[in-house]
Amino acid sequence: MPLLQKKRWESMAKGLVLGALFTSFLLLLYSYAVPPLHTGLASTTPEGAAPCSPALSEPEAPTPANGSAGGCQPRRDIVFMKTHKTASSTLLNILFRFGQKHGLKFAFPNGRNDFDYPAFFARSLVQDYRPGACFNIICNHMRFHYDEVRGLVPPNATFITVLRDPARLFESSFHYFGSVVPFTWKLSGHDKLAEFLQDPDRYYDPHGYNAHYLRNLLFFDLGYDSDLDPRSPQVQEHILEVERRFHLVLLQEYFDESLVLLKDLLCWELEDVLYFKLNARRASAVPRLSGELYRRATAWNVLDARLYRHFNASFWRKVEAFGHERMAREVAALRRANERMRRICIDGGHAVDATAIQDSAMQPWQPLGTKSILGYNLKKSIGRRHAQLCRRMLTPEIQYLMDLGVNLWVTKLWKLIRDFLQW
Repeated sequence: MPLLQKKRWESMAKGLVLGALFTSFLLLLYSYAVPPLHTGLASTTPEGAAPCSPALSEPEAPTPANGSAGGCQPRRDIVFMKTHKTASSTLLNILFRFGQKHGLKFAFPNGRNDFDYPAFFARSLVQDYRPGACFNIICNHMRFHYDEVRGLVPPNATFITVLRDPARLFESSFHYFGSVVPFTWKLSGHDKLAEFLQDPDRYYDPHGYNAHYLRNLLFFDLGYDSDLDPRSPQVQEHILEVERRFHLVLLQEYFDESLVLLKDLLCWELEDVLYFKLNARRASAVPRLSGELYRRATAWNVLDARLYRHFNASFWRKVEAFGHERMAREVAALRRANERMRRICIDGGHAVDATAIQDSAMQPWQPLGTKSILGYNLKKSIGRRHAQLCRRMLTPEIQYLMDLGVNLWVTKLWKLIRDFLQW
């Protein structure tokens, strides 16, 4: 064998060996960082009998009788069940800002930006948790476990979550998470989403790794079995249980109206619910489902569809009780205030591709293999009155968590590996 060819083969062999070793290391790391999926409820924390004990110097705020118009006290104890692909990152930023502004105590995860999702939440996962510890705000991704969460907040805490049209959510989840769901690797066509929806049972494996991302994700996030038989009476029982546990269920499609209801429920000020849309995909990365594919996606996510229909109806009953004219006025005021902040804060006045973001502190987390998530450039000259608010409103989730002192060593390490491999 010629010497040059021999060296080339030796180099390739070394590369393969190093690649195999590196891959094994990544799999080992990932198996540690991502817990196994459990279909049943997690065991409660051993100290589960120790309830949250609010400090005597922190009296419970009275429940607002008539929202922000009735001289109520702002509510500061909040559980936000952060669902996936529902504009929840935007709402998370609102909660971060409110908690930071008022010096509130967050229950944060330890090592990652979620509570060991997709495993069920356990209070032992909270950073610096001690039995009897009491927190004001819980808002990071988790798989909901009501009893474990309930034990971390005062009895009068407000529980909220957000839902989205299940077909649109499925489309978003498929494109964002599809590359980390192995059974999608069998899809060979140009439009993998359409190919999957033509015969989902052919590809879907309910026990497959990360399979939960691609069927009834809302049901799963809320702590229920996402493969439950739609004919089971448990489906309606779970939906009614969500209604009992949550004071407000927001809708992504009516986000401004949802924030007006939230502001009223929590007795907050308009400034508290100002926002810029975070973690949004660029338009070219958002193919719209056709009529037939939309129907197929809805049928495939039938549990989520039933959940969404129920809370869509209850949402509009709340709007009716709030008053349509009053709602229109407050939505208009919110949009005017958001537009004013857009002119003050955002360079160019709009979101930009990841490659155009100048400050790494403004760079959002991207899905594997693509940079489809938009971000913002902060204006260079902002008056002192708005400088801090602008930066906080535009800061992505990971960077904001670090600003709040959260230990994100697993997330940081994963980012270093992704940057090195250019994933």
